[in-house]
Amino acid sequence: MSNAGDEIIRLESVYKIFGPQPQGRAFDLVKSGYGKDEVQRRSGHVVGLNDVNFTIYQGELFVVMGLSGSGKSTAIRTVNKLHDVTHGSVWVEGVDVQELEGTKLQAFRREKMGMVFQHFALFPHRNVIDNVGYGLKVQGVDKDARDEASLKALSLVGLEPYALNAPSELSGGMQQRVGLARALASDPDILLMDEAFSALDPLIRRQMQDEMMDIQAALNKTILFITHDLNEALRIGDRVCIMKDGAVVQIGTPEEILTKPATGYVAEFVQDVDQGRVIEVREVMREARPLQVTSLQDAMKALGDRIGAFTVDSEGKPSAVLTAAAGLRASVENGDLSAALSQDFDTTTPHTTLNDVYHAAGKGRPIAVVDENGVMVGDLDPREIMEEMGRVERLIEGFDREVYL
Repeated sequence: MSNAGDEIIRLESVYKIFGPQPQGRAFDLVKSGYGKDEVQRRSGHVVGLNDVNFTIYQGELFVVMGLSGSGKSTAIRTVNKLHDVTHGSVWVEGVDVQELEGTKLQAFRREKMGMVFQHFALFPHRNVIDNVGYGLKVQGVDKDARDEASLKALSLVGLEPYALNAPSELSGGMQQRVGLARALASDPDILLMDEAFSALDPLIRRQMQDEMMDIQAALNKTILFITHDLNEALRIGDRVCIMKDGAVVQIGTPEEILTKPATGYVAEFVQDVDQGRVIEVREVMREARPLQVTSLQDAMKALGDRIGAFTVDSEGKPSAVLTAAAGLRASVENGDLSAALSQDFDTTTPHTTLNDVYHAAGKGRPIAVVDENGVMVGDLDPREIMEEMGRVERLIEGFDREVYL
């Protein structure tokens, strides 16, 4: 997902103070640089959001991640004005949501947004299809039209056969799918998902993540997703916003969060993350330098300190690999370049994760990196994988724990 799309959601200098006089001394303390705990000690007020700024673009899956009390759920609730802000602006498709009131606010929520909560919030006395279509019923949509929309939404989450079942007859994961279908039934531009999968077992949770990403890819919805789980954030997010004590600590792609933590606080989170599941080949690969020689001697000279290199055909697609070991053997035996070249090699793409090329890298040979047309755009030295993971570990270990403890 590229940030070149249209701006959909923007929080601009947003503050939220909980307490009887949010715009009084507590707000002055926050503006003066006092932290959440000190503001509460001095004023008795709780800082929910502290100068929060972020922008979400069309079709983006934007994840806000943080521990309890970080402000992540408060942030999402300003987008549909479940919370008023103390200061700042919240824009959704060019509309200042915080200025909306009454029927205009209700209509805006219905037309623009669907929301999925941690708890399923299904009506036990309504069957699945009526639960999914409830929002459309509130809007005055007739029964046939809302059933048609509900069945379409249920098919997206794989539950169309269960349309007439009661919620109590479904598993927890299936009930959460019903909640997602309900949010999709009115075909909103934006999905707001607050800890939507947190109550699910790990395996079901992963399946729901997969389904949500598939739906997002198919429908190109803009999704604001809230979680306390960094592994979930890094797995599903186009970009991740990490919050602490009501403030934004870092915003970046999963790769940036993992490989370039901005603070020791972020480094503490990422140190236990499986790096190979997040870092992509493009972060490690070298620029394509195919061999363009006719003799073994020239080829070995062109290799330099590389473990191997590729030849390419007239279309730029890799055709054979020469490893340093094979070249040395051929030099001793017959000096024949063609005998040293092998058509047995692995290919990958720039956006493949390191975990997915780990087995191929274990063969000790270079891996050709190709684009969607099979044209070589780089190559991957197996040694670079371990060097990159070691670099990230050293970076994380380099933060002084005293800075953020």
